[in-house]
Amino acid sequence: MKKVAVSIMPSADAPIPFKGYRFPPDIISYAVWLYYRFPLRLRMVEEMLAARAIDLTYETVRC
Repeated sequence: MKKVAVSIMPSADAPIPFKGYRFPPDIISYAVWLYYRFPLRLRMVEEMLAARAIDLTYETVRC
């Protein structure tokens, strides 16, 4: 029987699974980055994305 090494942690190059979400992974990642990197409220993130012509609600960012 051959043993196979299994990695529990995903590599940095592995794509993040956003299957089933309405927005592309780049937009989701950017909204999450804004929310956690800066002391912003979800509505502020919504306004910042709206300034870049990305129309989504703060509830979408929260989910």
